[in-house]
Amino acid sequence: MKRYFLFIIIILSILKILTLSSCANIIPPTGGPRDSLPPVLINAVPKDSALNFKAKKITLTFNEYVQLDNTIQTNLIVSPTPNQTPYVSSHLQNVTINLKDTLQPNTTYAIDFGNTLKDVNEGNAYKNFTYVFSTGNSIANGNISGQVLMAQTGTSDSTLIVILHKNLNDSAIKKLKPDYYTRLDSGGNFRFRYIANGTYNVFVLPNDYTKKYDDSTKTFAFLNAPVTIDSTPSSRLMLYAYNEYAPGKEQTNTTSQSSASSNKKKVDTSSIKFGTNMQRNEQDLLSDLVISFQKSLAQFDSSKISLSDTNFKPITNYTIHADTLYKNFSLNYPWKEDEYFKLIIQKDAFTDSAGKTLAKGDTLTFQTESESDYGSIRLNFSNIDISRNPVLQFVQGSKIVDSFAISQQVFYRKLYKPGDYEMRILYDADKNMTWTPGNFELKRQPEIVISIPRKLTIKSNWDNEVNVNL
Repeated sequence: MKRYFLFIIIILSILKILTLSSCANIIPPTGGPRDSLPPVLINAVPKDSALNFKAKKITLTFNEYVQLDNTIQTNLIVSPTPNQTPYVSSHLQNVTINLKDTLQPNTTYAIDFGNTLKDVNEGNAYKNFTYVFSTGNSIANGNISGQVLMAQTGTSDSTLIVILHKNLNDSAIKKLKPDYYTRLDSGGNFRFRYIANGTYNVFVLPNDYTKKYDDSTKTFAFLNAPVTIDSTPSSRLMLYAYNEYAPGKEQTNTTSQSSASSNKKKVDTSSIKFGTNMQRNEQDLLSDLVISFQKSLAQFDSSKISLSDTNFKPITNYTIHADTLYKNFSLNYPWKEDEYFKLIIQKDAFTDSAGKTLAKGDTLTFQTESESDYGSIRLNFSNIDISRNPVLQFVQGSKIVDSFAISQQVFYRKLYKPGDYEMRILYDADKNMTWTPGNFELKRQPEIVISIPRKLTIKSNWDNEVNVNL
């Protein structure tokens, strides 16, 4: 009996040891650094940079489990552009590429995955992974690089692509698929590699399905002359993209403020209502007083709008003019600081197309701001080219709030509205103070805007001096 119990105890002890050992084997270690490395290619069949390529399937094996972004079929770039995009899939450590097109003889192909190839655990992307092969005896080594900026703003747009066409007819970009295309990075830079030597036209377009300039409302850029790619190093290309139908002048950043006559909770459709651009019933010293309507009007009678002092003594040296849409009516007057006014608007001063007028006459009482509410500004341009007709643009958000023609190295304003501004320089070739887009048919490049890297902060009651280096 004792032997029997001893035997049972020994068996239970062995089982406990085995159980603990087994549990220890399946518990993963904790802690340690996070994996931040992308997958590494350890094998390719056929091998990368293979010559005399004849396969229909390519298998790429990595050092860890990999996955493909769900945008792979739209973000994959195959150069030269095939009629049918290869089908790409992943499983465990392998990525398989099934070629659907007939390959051209003596041609170098590059399959660019962009940032769509990632490891499974941490999602680390193998950035711009490219598999290359040639159906001939050598790998083409032609390359060209450059940058694309938006002509109207001087900024970049990474959603655009750069296109190469061997066919040098102007109609090629409108009718034919590109021979090569590539992406832009966040700074608007691009680079073509493994390009066959030759002469190409260069264009920029949105990365849509057609990749053609088949709609003149698309963003577009072109070079005036073809480029030749050969064994000699080429200079970086510079292209300026534009939309031919973009407005030449962006809206000024005017804030509407409802007057007393329009500040009603219940909507009254029997009369028209207006707002002004004043803040806190204070008029900006540097701008017109603007009366605004939501819809275009049919007529207005300036004789039924009068400006006076607080004692209703008429003021005469002002003008009122309407914009082209008959929605905004600007009263121009040489405002001085800390003055008080009344603006008297008669009921039938404004009339819409249905004959509706204001519900009643209105009197707006307001004062002008103080000079101490503004800051002075002096900009010293060290290398501005006056011969190119530069126009200084002050920008807030996406709105141009002011434009000034620059005729000398120093720009000065005694009074300027405090705030944070972006600054840009428009090289105004046609001297109309507004940006002019390009035209491919006329071979006219767009006017160029240069973004000034530094922001400008203007403080009230402060002398603001800044050195600007373009």
